[in-house]
Amino acid sequence: MQLIAKLGILADAAKYDASCASSGAPKRSSRGRDGLGATDGMGICHSYTPDGRCVSLLKVLLTNFCLYDCQYCVNRRSSNVPRARFTPEEVVRLTLDFYRRNCISGLFLSSGIIRSADYTMEQLIRVARLLREEHQFRGYIHLKTIPDADPLLIEEAGRLADRLSVNIELSSEVSLKRLAPEKRLTTIRQAMGTIHHGQQAVAGEPRAPRFAPAGQSTQVIVGADATDDHAILSNAESLYQGYGLRRVYYSAFSPIPDSPASVPLAAPPLLREHRLYQADFLMRGYGYKAGELLGKTANLDLDIDPKLAWALANREVFPLDLNRAEPALLARIPGIGLRSVQRLVALRRERRIRYDDLVQMRCVLEKARPFIVTSDYRPADAQMRSGLLRARLRDPQRPVQMGLWA
Repeated sequence: MQLIAKLGILADAAKYDASCASSGAPKRSSRGRDGLGATDGMGICHSYTPDGRCVSLLKVLLTNFCLYDCQYCVNRRSSNVPRARFTPEEVVRLTLDFYRRNCISGLFLSSGIIRSADYTMEQLIRVARLLREEHQFRGYIHLKTIPDADPLLIEEAGRLADRLSVNIELSSEVSLKRLAPEKRLTTIRQAMGTIHHGQQAVAGEPRAPRFAPAGQSTQVIVGADATDDHAILSNAESLYQGYGLRRVYYSAFSPIPDSPASVPLAAPPLLREHRLYQADFLMRGYGYKAGELLGKTANLDLDIDPKLAWALANREVFPLDLNRAEPALLARIPGIGLRSVQRLVALRRERRIRYDDLVQMRCVLEKARPFIVTSDYRPADAQMRSGLLRARLRDPQRPVQMGLWA
């Protein structure tokens, strides 16, 4: 098969994996020294670093042949799709060619399971080793880790790649047994533990070799089973706390050709995926707990964002006096973000906060007004019932295309 034909198949097969963002990669440069590639330049594709730089990645599978029969996966053993396989040398050639043409800044490499987990992991590592050691490639490398692989292989991958990821995919052991019988949550978490241990071993040791310096990530598929948002977010919270994950990515299940009866025929609302990302951001950046965001409900509200939902469920906390409240509470006001909180705290050291100050900071006042008090403003609707306030503040309903069998 022609190399370009393989690329068409294996790049398309990789599109379902969302956990390929390169945030957190250390800056490296080849200026003034031997080697090829840099991670601090501007790219042209769709992954972004925390400081806003756009970086491009060649996102591809080593092969879409797979011994596993995960029912939600287009590359499952029983799927009737065109198959292809790269050699490690072909992936290296593509990566270097695309880099020299200024098309990419790095590589995201995953694979179906071929022969065995160890053999597959060895092939992925060979690509990274050839790039790093033979071609002195200093660009970004993200390797998908095979959970059942030998821990020594995972450790070797961590010494070569910037980021490793182990996809947990389904948060329930019951769902994994039903939809992905070859996978186990225990082995997935063991692989995460191996990566986390490798990171901790070099932490604070400036002379130690780097080990996955951009951290590890995972992906959760939303809507392929009956798992609710409460279980998904609680599981994500435990992963952040237990394994120091950099990110959990949420991917709405996408119906695949010739789908088996064990998975849904329709995709879940994309808004559900969006709400999970919003809730995840609140857990990582604002200190919310999964239990706070959901309370006794199973799923996040689709018509209002999680921060507003929490504020409406905790009306006794509000309205907050912006001149007196603790910064941690200010950050829980809908429509006021962390950067605005920092500005408010700095400003109130100089003088009292006024309503116009929020206008100047471009806070989302439509959402913030019922929950704040300033030196010249007190909300008239502070006593409005939460149900009425919710109806007024909810996101506008977007038109939805009707389904053929709706």
